[in-house]
Amino acid sequence: MDMTLIAQTISLVFPALWLTLGVRDNIIHPALNETFTAQVFAMERMKDDYPDDYARVQHRAVSNRTVQKIAFRLVVLGELSTVIVLWSAVALMVLSLVASVPVSTAKAVATLGALMFTSIWAMFLIVGENFSYWYCHEGAQNTHFQMTLWGMANLIFLSL
Repeated sequence: MDMTLIAQTISLVFPALWLTLGVRDNIIHPALNETFTAQVFAMERMKDDYPDDYARVQHRAVSNRTVQKIAFRLVVLGELSTVIVLWSAVALMVLSLVASVPVSTAKAVATLGALMFTSIWAMFLIVGENFSYWYCHEGAQNTHFQMTLWGMANLIFLSL
């Protein structure tokens, strides 16, 4: 067996597990994350903590609860789709280790899953920038940045 392929498979399991737990919580306990998503969209914390700066960018705020809920549901759908692709990729990678599936097929699906994972977090950074979330949601921004780097590392590792 190829140790690089084994390591690539294992490295894909970790983000699949991590995102699976996040999707689980977003489905079972949506208020945990949806509340913060709504705060970012409405720029609530910025309005309260930095009213002068908020006044300059308040036109970006989205306070409509329907829009906020739809956006959150789209995120959860994207995360769920990514989890499905990631676990499919893990299965294909395992099958490629025993020569049941071509390595090229397994790696193609794995690369797609890693790209989807990376894209989720990159989009959070981009959308969050629009809503100036770095003012009051620094922890979220840092997490999204770290997840983007994790996804990129997997993309690089899978290209070997």
